[in-house]
Amino acid sequence: MLRDITIGQYFPGTTFIHRLDPRIKILISMMYIISLFFINSFYPYIFVLGFILLTIIISKVPITFVLKGLKPLIFIIIITFAINIFLTKGEVLFMIGPLTVTKEGLKQAVFMALRLIFLIVGTSLLTLTTSPIALTDGIEKLLSPFKRIGLPAHELAMMMTIALRFIPTLLEETDKIMKAQMARGADFESGNIIRRAKSLVPLLVPLFINAFRRADELAIAMEARCYRGGEHRTRLNELQLKRDDIGTFIAMIGFFGFIIATRYIRGI
Repeated sequence: MLRDITIGQYFPGTTFIHRLDPRIKILISMMYIISLFFINSFYPYIFVLGFILLTIIISKVPITFVLKGLKPLIFIIIITFAINIFLTKGEVLFMIGPLTVTKEGLKQAVFMALRLIFLIVGTSLLTLTTSPIALTDGIEKLLSPFKRIGLPAHELAMMMTIALRFIPTLLEETDKIMKAQMARGADFESGNIIRRAKSLVPLLVPLFINAFRRADELAIAMEARCYRGGEHRTRLNELQLKRDDIGTFIAMIGFFGFIIATRYIRGI
């Protein structure tokens, strides 16, 4: 289950999506997230689905690898679905004991579940098609105008990227610790949800120790390579916007502008 989380992982490639400027991909991801929260009917999701499928096809990232990221979050999706289907008032369809299922609740539950699924799949494509170094440079460039008010753009971008990059590493460490404790007789699978949650507490101490150890090793490695962040830092590859980057960004502005406009167009 833990190995199925794809956020923070990078799928190497040389496709058009991989070659796009990281700043453009970050801005497109932000527009994508904003547009999802403007959708108030099912029809615009067809265009969003087409956008996701087209991106996956062009990037050549296996669709099974993308969908694998949904597996660890199925429980959250089910909880979101249940809350909306049982707590939304409206025309009663049927009853399950003391719980009432309404027509409006069923519609809202499916709608929110789709929004959550598209949100997870779409944002995971950013890290899958962007290397950690490129992502750091892109975030730093986007935050650079705020340096005038004292914002440490490079340090902030570096911390965000390292935190994102180490999500798969920490999950792998957790999986190893769980298997080691299961070999010693620990039980993480039986019992109710509360009992399972309590059984995970012994994982925290070794996990935190390993996390601090990796952080210390990373700091030593950066110092050994004479790393200095902030001002006067040079890069091997400077980010430069190309014609394809600008054209893609303009096209995405039009596309997501249309998605947002569907909220105010009658009949959609």
